[in-house]
Amino acid sequence: MKIFLFVAASILVPFLASAQLQEPQADTTQSDSIYMPEYDFSEVEVLPEGNVKGMLLINKEIQYELEGAVDNMYNFKYERAEKQFKSLRRRYPEHPMPYFLMGLSNWWKIVPTNIQTMQYDDLFFAYMDSTVQKADKLYSQDNKNFEAAFFLAAAYGFEARLHSERSNWRKATVASKRALEYMEKAKSGNGLSPEFLFGEALFNYYSIWIHENYKLLRPVLAFFPSGDKRLGIKQLSHVANNGFYTATEAKFFLMRIYANEEGNLVDALRVSRDLITRYPDNAYFHRTYARLLFVQGHFTMAEQVSEDILHKLDQKMPGYEAISGRYASYVLAYINQNKYRDFVRAKQHYRQVIKFTELTGEKDSGYYLNSFLNLARIAKEEKDMKEAKRYYTIVINNSDKKSDNFKEARTFLKHNKKI
Repeated sequence: MKIFLFVAASILVPFLASAQLQEPQADTTQSDSIYMPEYDFSEVEVLPEGNVKGMLLINKEIQYELEGAVDNMYNFKYERAEKQFKSLRRRYPEHPMPYFLMGLSNWWKIVPTNIQTMQYDDLFFAYMDSTVQKADKLYSQDNKNFEAAFFLAAAYGFEARLHSERSNWRKATVASKRALEYMEKAKSGNGLSPEFLFGEALFNYYSIWIHENYKLLRPVLAFFPSGDKRLGIKQLSHVANNGFYTATEAKFFLMRIYANEEGNLVDALRVSRDLITRYPDNAYFHRTYARLLFVQGHFTMAEQVSEDILHKLDQKMPGYEAISGRYASYVLAYINQNKYRDFVRAKQHYRQVIKFTELTGEKDSGYYLNSFLNLARIAKEEKDMKEAKRYYTIVINNSDKKSDNFKEARTFLKHNKKI
């Protein structure tokens, strides 16, 4: 249901994924240059039909002024970013942009917790509601104001996303419907600025992806416009290369799509490296970069990045919380266990994984159970059979009976009943 509402909203909706770590390959760390492919957009651009005078979204002076603020927001320097957003609001109190940017800042305070924290919900909804109010007033005065339509689609899209995470299905459905409605109206600006193209790009990709992966939703999708996955990726690449406000969001989605939907880990890593290079203190980008390095066997770099994550967590930097600690600790535990054969450090890090996972209440994650499994294996290698039995008992009690983990634990316990 959440993924369906995401597609219906389809505007600036940070659709998060937390793929499990895969078995790493050999350490072939190599520094690849970052690129975003360019495309001929004559087939997708739509010439604008409306009054563009006074639009802040395409105002180059405003973009120059806000560049540092937008970068500060994505680099989790929230106070600095919001100071500039509030300055913009004082000068343009009736425009939706400053309210939307304040809402977006609060959204990125929620993201690092995998949308778990509710600490910022009220502020987030208040700013998005203000965005809707200001944009609706502009749109009611001119129904060809595609900038107002853009902000209406964006605000409703974000609201739908968070409502769905909070299981407020009625509100999520209403907001999704409105987001899609205004997305269609905002298309008039596609040829004027890549910002307007972003929502259509997401819809083009995910409407087809959902059709391919969620058969039960196909009858519902029949009522929506047809999408095009290939075109969606092209459009996202275009926005990533040429957008201002939406460029980082486009890269975020490209990274996710390449890694989790397309299985293209090479391009996912390139985009991830680009993001963390520009925003080195973004905890979400940081841990995703560590994971992508790790699953592709770039152990040397993954180790360095994971150590940096734990250091920033110790410094209590914004966004560096238990989830980031779990990612980094698992990477370091695995590397110490299998590359360095340093069981002392490996055990320390696996225990950290367990601690961090229990703090977030995500005991069903693969990190949690695999940490107990690897602690059991280490204890077995160290001939500490009592400790191995203790860990294998936890594994067998929490594993699917058809899984390899269950079979391994059952075999050990069967042969060591007398311990």
